[in-house]
Amino acid sequence: MNLIRPDHYRFHNGPGKDALPFEVSEYEERLAGLRDILELHSLDAIVLTSMHNVAYYSGFLYCSFGRPYACVVTRSDCVTVSAGIDAGQPWRRSVGDNITYTDWTRDNFWRVVASITGTGKAIGCEADHLTMERADKLNSFLKPKRGMDIAPATMQQRMMKSPAEIALIKQGANVADVGGHAIRAAIAVGATELEISIAGRDAMEREIAKRFPDAEYRDTWVWFQSGLNTDGAHNPVTNRKLKRGDILSLNCFPMISGYYTALERTLFVGEVDAASMAIWQHNIDAHEYGMTLLRPGASCAEITAKINSFLAERDMLQYRTFGYGHSFGILSHYYGREAALELREDIDTVLEPGMVISMEPMLTIPHGQPGAGGYREHDIFVITEDAPEDITQYPYGPDFNVVE
Repeated sequence: MNLIRPDHYRFHNGPGKDALPFEVSEYEERLAGLRDILELHSLDAIVLTSMHNVAYYSGFLYCSFGRPYACVVTRSDCVTVSAGIDAGQPWRRSVGDNITYTDWTRDNFWRVVASITGTGKAIGCEADHLTMERADKLNSFLKPKRGMDIAPATMQQRMMKSPAEIALIKQGANVADVGGHAIRAAIAVGATELEISIAGRDAMEREIAKRFPDAEYRDTWVWFQSGLNTDGAHNPVTNRKLKRGDILSLNCFPMISGYYTALERTLFVGEVDAASMAIWQHNIDAHEYGMTLLRPGASCAEITAKINSFLAERDMLQYRTFGYGHSFGILSHYYGREAALELREDIDTVLEPGMVISMEPMLTIPHGQPGAGGYREHDIFVITEDAPEDITQYPYGPDFNVVE
């Protein structure tokens, strides 16, 4: 028996599409914006390969496991290209068409992409996502007459949130607050970072399921750190047991259909020594000052310079380790970031209504010095025409976060 082994096929499995994170009209607006980019630069097609852009424009958040994925957008079509291992799920979870490529022959992915774009065309791609190998494959199979990096333009589009996105981000901030309270309730002398983080993660996942019963559930996580482990913002959880007087760092990250939100707070177990309290208060003061600076028309670099001066006046600037905040939307610790909207010295982006950004100063005092540890507070703000809207409700500071 001769088995036909095709390069690709359509497996539109099931009675119809599943519920997407947003209405179809939301994706139509996004694709219209992408096609504006296509028209502006006289492109024939755009090949999106990053998790964040494929999800943003199609609704489908892929799981790579070493295989390439794409969302190919032309003037008339939006087609996701996925691996056979995913069966019908990419079609059910995307707004447009889907083509499955097979593993039977190497580079079937690129054959499918070329079949959609055609060869010898003007192609937009994400230069910051294509590896050297995949860039070579694109050139070999698509043979573009001209290429263009559209990653910066897509990032600019993603930075301006729609009302529907802002509504989802607010829900995410609420879920993060739920996780924060679950973590606070689990804090006790002798409890481990791991067990406390599990309490926060489970509470958030259950809350997401309650608010979004038709969603996919994955990627929500907690970094709960104690003692020396608080010195870095992204330090993994350990099995260390809490001791009285420990500094703690609570970090809740609910993920809703690829949309990331965060809650980050400094806490202490039972008591705070005088040196730690003084540093904690300096960071709180910087946090509160930074909140007043998040206004339309202010640039990221200007805001950063002002907070730098504020901390320098208090002889604290040398303990700052990274920027003061960043954008929110489709992003994660393992994919995507709207790097053009971060509160750093080298970012000149001007804040506009519709952007969403955090204020999150952090001071890290080295081990062995009075007040050693990492201090960080984090609130999420929606930029409006007037004062920014703080969508984080979990309290910060010692009145609530010294936990017996």
